Amino acid sequence: MWRTMENQVRISDSTIKYEIVHRNIKYPRLEFKNGKLLLVLPKDHTDFGDIIEKHKGWIFKRNSDIAAALEKAQKRKLDLKRTDEELKELISSIVEDISSDLKININDIYFRRMKSKWGSCSPDKNLTINKLLKYLPRDLIEYVIFHEMIHLIERKHNGHFWKIIASKFDNYEEKEKELFEYWFLIQKVMKS
Repeated sequence: MWRTMENQVRISDSTIKYEIVHRNIKYPRLEFKNGKLLLVLPKDHTDFGDIIEKHKGWIFKRNSDIAAALEKAQKRKLDLKRTDEELKELISSIVEDISSDLKININDIYFRRMKSKWGSCSPDKNLTINKLLKYLPRDLIEYVIFHEMIHLIERKHNGHFWKIIASKFDNYEEKEKELFEYWFLIQKVMKS
């Protein structure tokens, strides 16, 4: 069981609200979930001022990035017409094309609602796709699938990984930003 407290911190000209969450973990950490800062602490940990102070730069930058993404997300449009079945057909077609191009085989494709990512690819060659991809434009869906399948070649997000990504998507940094923006747009739409 964990407990929650809400606080705020002033960084530069911004007041950033954060929630303190106590969980059964070993080390404290900071994370943003759906645009909100969480300070996750071990159950008995009460001294957290140093954590906030030490990471003020990161908190400020991440908060600014999220605010910018939320603003840009207002200009984006979701594809509300694509059905789950159409998404499955589209993904199967994209996987088939990428498999053929890269000589990579996928065993199974699973679809489910994921809380914090667009997809994943296991070492067992199983692809798990976030059902929320159905709201994205086709080019971003293709990017996500390619990104996940490249993990069968290179597990980590290192230089080699991004070089392979850039071979097909030389604008991958822009794609990552778009995905970030769409994430917040979808979260906003789901709440309303």
